[in-house]
Amino acid sequence: MKILNSLMGKNKDSARHSVWGKKLVKPQDVLDLLEPGMSIYLSTGSAEPRTLMKHLIESDNHNISDLELIQVVSLGEAITAKDLDSKKFRLKTFFPGWLADEAISSGRVDLIPGFFSQIPHLIGSGQIAVDVAFVQISPPNAAGYCCLGIAMDAGRQAMDRARLVVGEINEDVPQTFGDTFVSISEFDYVVQSEETPFYFPRLQPAEVYVQIASNLASVIEDGSCLAFSYGPIFEALGKTLANKKDLGIHTPFITDAVMDLCRCNAVTNRNKAVFKGKSLASYAMGTPELMKWLDNNPMVEFQSADKVFNPLVIGQNKKFVTIVPCRKVDLAGRVVLFSGRSNTGVTPGEVGNFATAARLSRGGVSVFALPSRNLKGECNFLLSLEKYDEQFSIKEAVDMVVTEYGAANLYGRTVRERAQSLIEVAHPEDRTQLIEKAKEKHIIYKDQIFLSESSHLYQSDINEIHSFKNNLQVRFRAILPSDEEQMRRLFYRFSDETVYYRYFARIKAMPHSKMQMYVNVDYRTVVSIVGLIGPPGKGQIIAEARYVKHADKPFGDIAFVVDEKYHGHGIATYMYRLLARLAKERGLHGFTANVLASNTSMMKVFEKEGKMKAKMEGGEYELTITFDD
Repeated sequence: MKILNSLMGKNKDSARHSVWGKKLVKPQDVLDLLEPGMSIYLSTGSAEPRTLMKHLIESDNHNISDLELIQVVSLGEAITAKDLDSKKFRLKTFFPGWLADEAISSGRVDLIPGFFSQIPHLIGSGQIAVDVAFVQISPPNAAGYCCLGIAMDAGRQAMDRARLVVGEINEDVPQTFGDTFVSISEFDYVVQSEETPFYFPRLQPAEVYVQIASNLASVIEDGSCLAFSYGPIFEALGKTLANKKDLGIHTPFITDAVMDLCRCNAVTNRNKAVFKGKSLASYAMGTPELMKWLDNNPMVEFQSADKVFNPLVIGQNKKFVTIVPCRKVDLAGRVVLFSGRSNTGVTPGEVGNFATAARLSRGGVSVFALPSRNLKGECNFLLSLEKYDEQFSIKEAVDMVVTEYGAANLYGRTVRERAQSLIEVAHPEDRTQLIEKAKEKHIIYKDQIFLSESSHLYQSDINEIHSFKNNLQVRFRAILPSDEEQMRRLFYRFSDETVYYRYFARIKAMPHSKMQMYVNVDYRTVVSIVGLIGPPGKGQIIAEARYVKHADKPFGDIAFVVDEKYHGHGIATYMYRLLARLAKERGLHGFTANVLASNTSMMKVFEKEGKMKAKMEGGEYELTITFDD
C-alpha cells in the first residue's frame, strides 16, 4: 500500500493509531455501509472515483440496490452504457456527456435540465438530495490537507450535505490551487485508488479543423479572454493562437491546448478583471503531461461552477470570446450542437450562459465553428433545422460563424445580410443551391447576383493589418458580396466632389441593383480590396481599391476611394502598394488610370509610385504606370 506507507513513514504502528490511519479502509468496507435508495454524488471526468465505482458495479451485495448516482457531467468511463442496464442503480446527471443519447430517451438516465452555474446551489441547498459523496482526491500534504484537484463543479457542496463522505486517494492527482483544498478531517473514510485518473488523449486535428482554427485566430484580438473545451478545433487553436499576446483564460475546461498557450506565453491573464493573472477553470481534461503541469502550478485556479459558469462573473472580463463547435447552421444563424461522444459539456443552456457573458463583456463575441460539410460530404448549411435535436435557437446570440472558408459576421445584420454572409463561408460547391433556396424562401432578393464561377476563387490570401498615423489600425481583405450594405453606406458618406472624382458622374443614389453589381466581382479579372476599422470579423468599411485586368494587355485599370474622414493618413498610398504587389504576383506589368486634373491628391499618390506616363485629354489625365523591375 504505497500511499499508506508514504503517509505513515517508518513508524507504521504509531501511524495506524492516527486519525488518518483509522480512516483508510478497503472499498468493500465502504460498500457495506450503503443502503438501498441512497443518493451518491460522484466527481466528474478525470476526477471520477474509478476504484469505488468499479467495486460498486461488480458488487453482488444485497444492499447495493436501487441506488441513485448523481454526476454533474458523465465524461469518463466509470459508468458505461452497459452498466446502465443494471437494476442496482440509476444515473442522474445535468449533462449526458459521452453516454449514448438513447440512454436518456429510453429512460435509463434521468437528465436534470438546468444551468451549470445553479448546480452548486441546487446541491448545497438540498434541492437535490445527496446522502453519500464519492470524490477523488490527492494525497494529503504535510498540513493534512488533500486536494479535490481537477473537478470543481459542486464537490464541496456535496461533501457538506452528505451523511457519508469518502475520498479516493490517487497519487496521480495533481495538487491544484483555488477552492480545492479540504482537510482530511472532512472525510469519514478514504480508500486507495487502484486506477490512474481518466485521461483524455491529445487529438490530431484534420486539415479542415486547422483551417477553421486559423480563421478563428484571425478574429481573436490580443488581450482577449477565452473559453476553451476539448476537441479538434481547440487542439488546433493551441497552435494558431501561439503568436497572440496577453490572452486570458476563463473556461470550463483546462486542456493540453491551453497548456501549450501558457507555455508559449500567449496567455498571461493580465487583462482579466476577475481572477486576474490566473487561468480559471472547473475541470481539467487531458494527458498525464497536463496533470504534471498542473501540479502546484500557481498560475491556474480551479473554482466551483457558480463562479466559472456565471455570466455575470465572466462578463466582467473585456473581450470575452466563447467558441462553440456545432454540427449545423441555418441561414438565419440558428445552430445545432453536438451530442453523444462528440460533446464534452456543451448544452443549449450553457451556450446561452456563455453567449450572455460575451454580450455583457466589453468587446465580447460568441463564435460558432464548424466544417462546411460533414464527413459524408453533405452541406452543413440548411434552410431548416426542424429534424435536429440539441438546437441553440437564439439566433440573436450568434455573433459569428466560422468555417474553413472564412468568418461570417452576423452581429447587427438583417436576416438577408446574415444569409448572404453565411452562404459565403459554405462550401463553394454548395453556394449556388443555397442561393436558389434562399431566393425561393424570400430570404434574399430575387434578383440577387451570384457568380458561381467565382466561388472557388475568393482571394483569402489578402488579409493584412496596418497601423497608420494617430494609431489608426486598418484591416484589408478582398471584397465580398455581403459587403453591399457597407459599401452603400460608404457611398452616402462621400461628398459630391468625391463621388465625381471616383465615378466621373454626378451620381446621387446607389441602390441595390447598382451596388450588387459592384461588389460581385469576377476574381479571375478583378482584385478589389476593402479597408475596415473596428474589431476583427466586424468593423466598418472606410476604403476600397480595385483593378480590372485589361483583356488585351498585361495591365490593370486601377481606381480607389477613401472615406473623407480618413484622408491624410496614407491609406490610399498603402492600398496602391498592396494592389501593385498583388498585380505583380499575378503577372501584370503595370496599371492604367483616369484621374481628373483637379484631383491633385490622387495624382500625388500615382506620381511617387512607379514610372508614370500622363496624357491630358478633356480635363482628365490618362495615366500609364509601369512597375519597377
